[in-house]
Amino acid sequence: MELFNDPVARRIREAADRGTLSHALLFSGSGDLGAAAQYAAAAMECQSGQKPCGTCSACRKVFSGIHPDVITVRDEAHKNLSVDTIRQIRSDAYIRPNEGSRKVYIFPDCTILTEQDQNVLLKIVEEGPPYAAFLFCTETSAALLETIRSRCVEWKLRGSGEVAPSGRALELCRVLAGGSAFEAAAHLAKLESRRLTREQLQELLEQVWYVTVQAMKPAALRPAEESCAEAARAMRKALGQKRLAQLAQLLRRYAGECRFNVGVGHVLGALAASCEQIFPPVR
Repeated sequence: MELFNDPVARRIREAADRGTLSHALLFSGSGDLGAAAQYAAAAMECQSGQKPCGTCSACRKVFSGIHPDVITVRDEAHKNLSVDTIRQIRSDAYIRPNEGSRKVYIFPDCTILTEQDQNVLLKIVEEGPPYAAFLFCTETSAALLETIRSRCVEWKLRGSGEVAPSGRALELCRVLAGGSAFEAAAHLAKLESRRLTREQLQELLEQVWYVTVQAMKPAALRPAEESCAEAARAMRKALGQKRLAQLAQLLRRYAGECRFNVGVGHVLGALAASCEQIFPPVR
């Protein structure tokens, strides 16, 4: 889930929160298209108020690749996707979801979609059941016919410049891993004195949210994310699953509040007060 800090990720979250996330999305460019599609699928299946929360059962299944209603379309037996595979998808789309609110089909490489495949897909993308969603991934949108492209919302992802958690975010992760409401409040008060903008605070809280969600996963992150992995391991060891889930929900909530016309001090103060519910003060 690398694109947590990519502008596309923010647009996915904002559209999902407004209930305007399109059923047909096209992810193009040189960024991590698969991660973007998975992120959008989680937003579609999320059971929380702010989507994707990263902590509910649905989100965790999507990010682990085991959600029964999120299908990655592959055809290992052929170089291109066979038209029979596409016809099976078209039929399957009319079967209601097993446990989620949507039936999501991810096409991780649109270069293997033939013209015939796309013509078969067109009707289901255009007039399919309201719960069916189609997420297309391709470096260049020209891999898809105009008839398909015109029915998608296209989001371009940047290349390898994914932003890792900043030193400030990792520092806050270490403080939170201490499990002390007093230390958390003191650190948040220090952040207020640094006169962050709402945008800077939103980015900071989203980065800490990302590390917190990673801490809930048993699998280690890639070596390239070692600083993030170290913080995630420390948080997992110190806080446990229940408190991590509570913390992730708080961070997601207050990061979202930064989009509105509220003061940074108000958000930090409310977050500090909420941390007391997770880290009861030592008496």
